[in-house]
Amino acid sequence: MRQLMLNSPHPVVTEGSFLTLHYRLTDHDGRDIVSTFDGTPATLQLGAGQWSPALEAQLIGLPEGAQRVFQLAAGEAFGPHNPDLVQRVSAATLRQHSSEDDQYAVGDLVDFSAPGGGRFAGQLLAMDDEKAIFDFNHPLAGKPVRFEVSIIGIL
Repeated sequence: MRQLMLNSPHPVVTEGSFLTLHYRLTDHDGRDIVSTFDGTPATLQLGAGQWSPALEAQLIGLPEGAQRVFQLAAGEAFGPHNPDLVQRVSAATLRQHSSEDDQYAVGDLVDFSAPGGGRFAGQLLAMDDEKAIFDFNHPLAGKPVRFEVSIIGIL
């Protein structure tokens, strides 16, 4: 019985791979959300929770040196927008957890402390003297995303 051996001249991305890559995420209007192409490449380990599983899945099987662009449908990259994650925070609570110099404007991404020492962020949607409304969904939840990658190295 003969066994066929496929040898690739370049390593390919598998689950658990350590990667060095450049990447860019853009919104449906083509605006950059994040890009490493003009700076230092990113490093990550697939499966470690650094990226959404949907983004990681696009990389599986790509060889070192690959350059690809992926179009992900609304909600595919960061899940659907969950209306339960739009929350009211009293203005008093916000002031209690802010420094006196903090100024907030609609659209700001505000960092919060979580029980147990964790951190999470919410986008300020509205604010008055009584309350602030925050959206704690990922900013790209429920939106289509363009994902561009250039794989530099694979371990």
